[in-house]
Amino acid sequence: MISETGKTLAVALHYDRTGAPRVVAKGRGTVGEKIVEIAREHGVAIEENEVLAGALSNVELGDEIPAELYKAVAEVLIFVMRLTGRLR
Repeated sequence: MISETGKTLAVALHYDRTGAPRVVAKGRGTVGEKIVEIAREHGVAIEENEVLAGALSNVELGDEIPAELYKAVAEVLIFVMRLTGRLR
């Protein structure tokens, strides 16, 4: 999530270990804030990365992330797995 001229940008990914992660939600402003709110309510880890969020916001809903974003998204997944105790 990022603040760009006072508006939150949020992009949610889902990864089920088949294929690449998919963009399952994205929004700016009120919609972005709602995505973040729902994520927090459900205990979903949130990574704040302005550059990555901007790049992911260009991916269509339901599509897998492009190969050029694999490394950056993998780093986020490792962060989340460590945060949740699934990886040391």
